[in-house]
Amino acid sequence: MNAFRALLALMIFGIFVYTGFVGIAHGWNLFPVFFGDIFAMTWPGQFNVDFSCFLILSGLWMAWRHHFSLGGLVLGAFGVVGGMSLLAPYLLYLSFRTKGDIKVMLLGEKRAKI
Repeated sequence: MNAFRALLALMIFGIFVYTGFVGIAHGWNLFPVFFGDIFAMTWPGQFNVDFSCFLILSGLWMAWRHHFSLGGLVLGAFGVVGGMSLLAPYLLYLSFRTKGDIKVMLLGEKRAKI
């Protein structure tokens, strides 16, 4: 679990630093570039569609883990937009909250007891 937590911490640090450099160099308006590549039907667009599928799955997982409650739906929506910037801190938080119990981390407390 400590190696997983270290990986998450590295990801959190890396994504925020990288995002900062890109935002400073190219501006903070990601969406026109992101969707522009998709509409251009290029390889970067293909990657963005593939990545969007991962984002949707991670958002659905977060909402599902919280039994599609209002908080879970909000967390899932932020997860779709926030990507790893939200998912990695959330998983790191869960790793401590669940005392490293991966079953509880992934399924939630109610489902893990079944």
